[in-house]
Amino acid sequence: MSAAAEPKKTRVAVVGTGEFGRNHARVYHGLSGVELVGFYDQNIQRASAVAKEFQAPAFQSLEELQGRADAVSVAVPTVAHAQVGCRLLEMGLDVLVEKPMAVDLAEADALLEAARKNKRILQVGHVERFNPAVRAVEPILNRPLFFEVHRLGVFTPRSLDVDVIYDLMIHDLDILLALVNEPVTEVKAVGIPVLTDKVDIAHARLEFAGGAVANVTASRVSTERVRKMRFFQQHEYISLDYTRRDALRIGVKKAGPQPEFGFEKLNAPVVEPLQAELEAFVEAMRTRKEPPTNGAAGRAALALAGRVMASIQEHAARVQPEAVAARENATT
Repeated sequence: MSAAAEPKKTRVAVVGTGEFGRNHARVYHGLSGVELVGFYDQNIQRASAVAKEFQAPAFQSLEELQGRADAVSVAVPTVAHAQVGCRLLEMGLDVLVEKPMAVDLAEADALLEAARKNKRILQVGHVERFNPAVRAVEPILNRPLFFEVHRLGVFTPRSLDVDVIYDLMIHDLDILLALVNEPVTEVKAVGIPVLTDKVDIAHARLEFAGGAVANVTASRVSTERVRKMRFFQQHEYISLDYTRRDALRIGVKKAGPQPEFGFEKLNAPVVEPLQAELEAFVEAMRTRKEPPTNGAAGRAALALAGRVMASIQEHAARVQPEAVAARENATT
């Protein structure tokens, strides 16, 4: 009797070999049932270095991926996401595009249409959705009504082509949309540039249709690194630490003047979020089922980020000196 044939490996490539692209390559390289077939980057030297590290070829063009790969991670600058992603989808490849999925909603819609037209999987790299802390709280959600979110980081020269809303805050906007699962009815936000010409620190207050409220702060100019979410629901409080990848549930065991509280560390899977994200992408390719962070989810997060940015711009117009002077002149 002949031995059973091994399942065919999923062939993946990485387009864009900066920090994000290299990390995708590192994880793909270690995934069972996956063959890392190569890289493409306009920076030939950078692509060659990553190709040498992971022992796979550096291609000279996107077109060389056709017939060699089944799927691609796109980790190029945001401004090129739609152009590169649409081209790959049209070539018949499944695509995971880093967040934010596009510069604007028109480009996001182009990606969605290309995926629909070519019957391809489109996943967006909202990696924090796969953080063990987030996955731990999903089973215990009970109409949470108030969220406090802080995502603070020290300054690095990475991702300075976008405002902090699209760089950092969009992770939490995506998670809030998933956890609350209701439309956002009101957005109030403020943000300012500090070290760049983009918004480097921002705060937003979101109100959802069912009454839930979220305060969200994001900064890339802080003196410490903080990645935390706290939320309150009926008779309990839950604290998530994205960096530690754990979650704590604090409940009221006994109410009254001498209350008693129960503390429970929620069961969280021990896995690197990026690994879980790429495993979900591979699973979606094999089953042809939509991944959790599909194109529609990516578009929703981008749309909410756009509303936050619009509120910041409206606030800035009201408080800048020319606007203040004009109001003062109007009242004298």
